[in-house]
Amino acid sequence: GGSGASRTMVEAYRDSLRQLGWREGGNIATEYRFAEGRFDALPALADELVRMRVDVIFASTTPAAVAARKATSTIPIVMATVGNPVGLGLAASLKRPGGNVTGTSYSFDPDIFAKQLQLLKDAVPAARRVAVLSNPQNPGHALATANVKSAGASLGLSLQVVEARAPEDFERAFAAMERERAQAVLVVPDPLFGTYSARIAELTTAHRLPSIHGARSNVVDGGLLLYGPNILDSVRQAAAYVDRILKGAKPGDLPIEQPTRFDLVINLKTAKALGLTIPAALLVRADQIIE
Repeated sequence: GGSGASRTMVEAYRDSLRQLGWREGGNIATEYRFAEGRFDALPALADELVRMRVDVIFASTTPAAVAARKATSTIPIVMATVGNPVGLGLAASLKRPGGNVTGTSYSFDPDIFAKQLQLLKDAVPAARRVAVLSNPQNPGHALATANVKSAGASLGLSLQVVEARAPEDFERAFAAMERERAQAVLVVPDPLFGTYSARIAELTTAHRLPSIHGARSNVVDGGLLLYGPNILDSVRQAAAYVDRILKGAKPGDLPIEQPTRFDLVINLKTAKALGLTIPAALLVRADQIIE
C-alpha cells in the first residue's frame, strides 16, 4: 500500500516469516495486492489471488478478510486484527473456527470503546459531547457503533455518529461535528481512515477536536491519542499462522487469538496545537509519547 502503515505491516510480516525460516524468492513467493482504502476494489483483488491458486491468503483488515472469504471457501485465509470474525460469519467460534479462516481478531467490544472514551475524558475533562467517525461500508462498523453508544451511555457522554465512506466525505463529516458542537472525536479503526490518516489529523486539528484512535498510524500522523492492540504484534502472530498452514495445519483447527498487548500513545505536538494540557497522571501511563 502507499500508506506508511501498510509498509510497516508488510515489513513486520516479512521479517516474522524470515525468522520462521521462509525466504522471500527462496522457499516462498508473495503476491501483494493493495486496495488503498477503496473497499470496492477488494473483490476483484481477492478473485485474482484465488485464480492464481495461492496457498494462503493473508488479509490484514476486516473488509479484506470478508472479500477473501467471499472469493474462496477452500484456500486458507489468515487474518490480522479483524473485528468480530464470528459475528461476520468468517468463523464458527474463536476456539474452533471450522472453515478456511483463522488468525488474530480485534474485538470491537464495548470494553475497548469504554476504555477509549474514558481516556478522552481523562485528557479533556470538560468534554460531554463526543462525535464518532464511522465508515458504513466497513462490515465491522455496525457492531462497533452500537458498542460505542452503549459505552458512551454508561459514561454519561452524549454521542453523535458521523459517517464517511470515501475521502470526499471527510469535510462534510467534520462540518457536521462542528454543527453538533462536538468537543472530541473517537475514530473507529478503518482502512479508509488509516489510508487518509494525515487528512483526518488535519481536520481534527482545524476543528480543534481532541481525537482518540485504535490505529497507530492515525496518531503518528497527528491524532491526539491511540488506545488499541499493538498491530505489529498481531501481524507477527498472524505470520505464525501462515507458517503453520504452509506446514500442513488446517485453518479450521487453529483457534483465533485475541491481541495480548494494548498500547496507549499520546501525541504532545497535537496537544500543543489544540492548546491542551495533558494531565500528568495520563502521561505516566503512556507506552509512547510523540513530541
